[in-house]
Amino acid sequence: MSQQETILKNAFAAALAVADPKKIIPAYLSKIFPLGSEPSGKCLIVGAGKASASMATALESYANSHWPHAVLEGVVLTRYGHNSSTSQIQIIEAGHPVPDQAGMDGAQEIYRLVGELQAGDILIALISGGGSSLLTLPQAGISIEDMRKTTEALLRSGAPIEEMNVVRKHLSAILGGNLARLAIARGARVEALLISDVTGDAPADIASGPCAADYSTYQNALDILAKHRLGADAIPGSVLAHLQRGVTGEVPETLKESDLQNTEVSNHVIATAYKSLEAAAEYVRTQGYEPVILGDTITGEAQDVGIEQAALARQHSPVKNGKSIALISGGECTVTIPNGVKGRGGRCSEYLLSLFAASSDITNISALAADTDGIDGSEKNAGAWFSPEIRQLANEQGLIPSRYMNQHDCYGFFAQLDALVETGPTLTNVNDFRIILLDN
Repeated sequence: MSQQETILKNAFAAALAVADPKKIIPAYLSKIFPLGSEPSGKCLIVGAGKASASMATALESYANSHWPHAVLEGVVLTRYGHNSSTSQIQIIEAGHPVPDQAGMDGAQEIYRLVGELQAGDILIALISGGGSSLLTLPQAGISIEDMRKTTEALLRSGAPIEEMNVVRKHLSAILGGNLARLAIARGARVEALLISDVTGDAPADIASGPCAADYSTYQNALDILAKHRLGADAIPGSVLAHLQRGVTGEVPETLKESDLQNTEVSNHVIATAYKSLEAAAEYVRTQGYEPVILGDTITGEAQDVGIEQAALARQHSPVKNGKSIALISGGECTVTIPNGVKGRGGRCSEYLLSLFAASSDITNISALAADTDGIDGSEKNAGAWFSPEIRQLANEQGLIPSRYMNQHDCYGFFAQLDALVETGPTLTNVNDFRIILLDN
């Protein structure tokens, strides 16, 4: 393993470690329930997301040691392959990013359990990225197939995740604060622990905010569909009809701040992309690099972001003052797939291939991009990486990046170079991680 590969992968590992639920869940539970105020009655644990199962494991372990009088039960939904061991909390694996029947059945069970809460009970919601599609419980008149078609249409349109979630909130009986609405109607206290994979880290945006007040409206959802030219040919009639009824006030809006007056509802963001970027920056500093954090809110078409960051790297190269530089960033790019193109890979690998192609004149560049949940798009890799040695190998094999980009086959390109990042499910999720090394 080359020095650059080691540093790239260790920086990614540092970013993951600071978002590990086994470490952060106990720390936050001790703050939310300080000594003397531990739960002493029914404590319902629900959740959804790629990190939710590992969050449940950490919570159950902590509760068994620190809450001797609490009665734990619950259901948590996670993506297939992201399970974690529990004994009191049921873990259900379901489809992501396109919802399936397993997710709908699990969401229905969560809704039933929350509807049985009583005054004095505590609801703890464990929420992380991926929860929007896993918590699929459509409003009356909308089928799971209608939700699946809507999600697929939004994915192919290239709509940013924030816009996708505005639409999904207004089709759901759970998202957009509706889970908290049900709990407070029963007189329960709500404590939501959130691992953020969204830019800005707003509770309303993390997994579409099942326990948070929502800022968006039915009209916003219709405007998003119109913006991406998603009409009756792409979106089921039941979905369009429901959104129209929402605009006219025939069905209730999502939860608003005014609905939370005199209630016990708290949302705690316990891990963020920026904290992970800071951890990676601290690591590369020990390796002799001067870190530059570009921010955790970088979005846009993956290929465009790759070109932009190649230009940014060019501004730092050759390195000034004899210092090696590490450019570190997060955020979630999008990939728009044309009709007739299948594509292989995901937004991180696509960004990296674009960066690779656009930086052929920069001889001292190495880079890695990976999804912190361990799965980047359609395949089983977290992302990919390259170094000057990988570029030389690509040249020797006659691999032409533009051909792979045109087919959105970033996976195929990096697989031939043995330059995929493969971690398996990490059981956390704080959005995408990108790092560019510019060696002196």
